[in-house]
Amino acid sequence: MKFIVSSTYLLKQLQVLGGVINNSNTLPILDNFLFELENSKLTVSASDLETTMSSVIDVESDSNGSIALPARLLLDTLKTFPEQPLTFVVEDNNTVEISSNHGKYALAYAEGNEFPKAVELEDPSTTMVSGEILATAISKTIFAAGNDDLRPVMSGVFFQFSTDGLTFVATDAHKLVKYTREDVKANQVAEFIMPKKPLNLLKGILATSDDDVKIEYNDSNAKFTFENSELVCRLIDGKYPNYEAVIPKENPNKLSIDRTQFLNSVKRVSIFSNKTTHQIRLKIAGAELNISAEDIDYSNKAEERLTCDYQGDDMQIGFNSRFLTEMLTNLNADEVQLEMSLPNRAGILTPVDGLDEGEQVTMLVMPVMLNS
Repeated sequence: MKFIVSSTYLLKQLQVLGGVINNSNTLPILDNFLFELENSKLTVSASDLETTMSSVIDVESDSNGSIALPARLLLDTLKTFPEQPLTFVVEDNNTVEISSNHGKYALAYAEGNEFPKAVELEDPSTTMVSGEILATAISKTIFAAGNDDLRPVMSGVFFQFSTDGLTFVATDAHKLVKYTREDVKANQVAEFIMPKKPLNLLKGILATSDDDVKIEYNDSNAKFTFENSELVCRLIDGKYPNYEAVIPKENPNKLSIDRTQFLNSVKRVSIFSNKTTHQIRLKIAGAELNISAEDIDYSNKAEERLTCDYQGDDMQIGFNSRFLTEMLTNLNADEVQLEMSLPNRAGILTPVDGLDEGEQVTMLVMPVMLNS
């Protein structure tokens, strides 16, 4: 088995696949990349048993075979090469010899058939989504997903496909984000919960690609196919909470404000807030928004006044500044609207502008009790 490949091209593909590999694996074989050669097509795969990703690379070769090469060693070596062709030759003594312009490097390999096979999806449903839309949907929602191992369903992003459009939801019980696209439709109704890890990988890859992504899914697995790569992952098992029930429908108090100005104020004032509760107080009266925070233990306090557009009764409401900052950072509108009903009911944050046709973002943030 022998093939020739460009060093930078191979490195670029392997760095993407390297994101799948865990730092500590129970199975030693999972610390390797699987190389499967069929003439001039080289398929490289990486897996952590839950998620398997593979890419097809064009190489110069007329032989076949499959071997598993140590990922860390290979990546560290490839990073140091300038652009040049590398020749990989499988030797008799269970090593692979890599020849560059200036030297030879031998590394031990494992048999390719020891590597776990990717799951074949039985009877999947299929939806096509543009890569850009999927990447946006992931980055708009994934920050709101929880990290609680005791509630695994909340640690992923909920995909809800229907003939009316696609909806992506993430929540950790303190904040919730619902992202809807009405300009993309699925041909049948489906819902599943995607884990964070494969979504982060997809987000990184798709941000630069404008190809369509083919999503296939059944009850237990999902498969994403795009350009020359595919990613198969196990879905999170369980029923997603009824998020529609948490979104308050009647919100008579509406506040519109410049997003950047609001974000910068919240960031500044939150420096003076309590380090455990991160509590900031919004006090709204007329067209004035007063943002304040106080850390009684250290006698630190801050207060800022902003002008805003407000319809509703004068009110005071407390929020965790970290959640508010994350949400405002994630929106790319110039102006945002915060809708509220009572100080103990969730606030709804939506962008006023900057959305594509058919795109909707709703962010919900739970208030904190004010100790007045």
